[in-house]
Amino acid sequence: MTRFKILGPLELESRGGEALRRGPKVARLLGLLLVRANQTVGVDTLMDELWDGEPPTTALKTIRTHVYHLRGALERSCGADTARRVLLTRGSGYRMDLAPEELDLFAFQQLVGQAQVLWTEHRHDEVVDRAEQALSLWRGPVLSDVRPGRVLAGHVARLTETYTRVRELRVDSALRLGLHREVLPELRDLVSVYPLHEGFHARLIDALSRSGRRGEALSAFRAARDTLHDQLGLEPSEELCRLQHAILTGAAGTRSVHGGSVG
Repeated sequence: MTRFKILGPLELESRGGEALRRGPKVARLLGLLLVRANQTVGVDTLMDELWDGEPPTTALKTIRTHVYHLRGALERSCGADTARRVLLTRGSGYRMDLAPEELDLFAFQQLVGQAQVLWTEHRHDEVVDRAEQALSLWRGPVLSDVRPGRVLAGHVARLTETYTRVRELRVDSALRLGLHREVLPELRDLVSVYPLHEGFHARLIDALSRSGRRGEALSAFRAARDTLHDQLGLEPSEELCRLQHAILTGAAGTRSVHGGSVG
């Protein structure tokens, strides 16, 4: 069984058990082929990735050499037959041809899609389950041991945004289920990692209030207000101010939970 992993450090699991040895350029090439798995990546895109739009005159020859070394590394790690099957030359480009079970990204995308559908059906306990399964596939930042060029960096940023939005979807579903206390640790982490995301601040304030921790909720509001003012020169949004007013007047929380769209 061959399985590539990109949701964290770049890894290859195979029966051979030998680590996939590669240089930095080969790793970058492989990373791009994997995030674009089952699609042909043209040499122009590979040149843009490897040389940031300023390829040398020997770029095409160098790419072919990198592919040659990549094939050799794959043969040593998972066998010649598998290497020939998964790394294909297509016209003027290359393609990693992988089955659903051979790349962790495929499993992640499938689970995210299921969670989105379940959200629209208001099946929030199942949304939490699928989101947790999807998030469990992450071992750290995407391709954390590969230094990306500008093409790969764009794909990494998109996947990272999807990861964040899946966390948001899980939290929103848990809040719909009334699990306000249970999501507080995750909300505190999200606010710490994304201090300018007003939606995460609002969720934390509301969850604290609904958990009977009004003082902490007001402290969270003040922290959000100070962060926005100090870093952006902005005042809190209408939603944050409405939450503060509801807490001060003893009114029930009025925040409506949104979510479900994950790119």
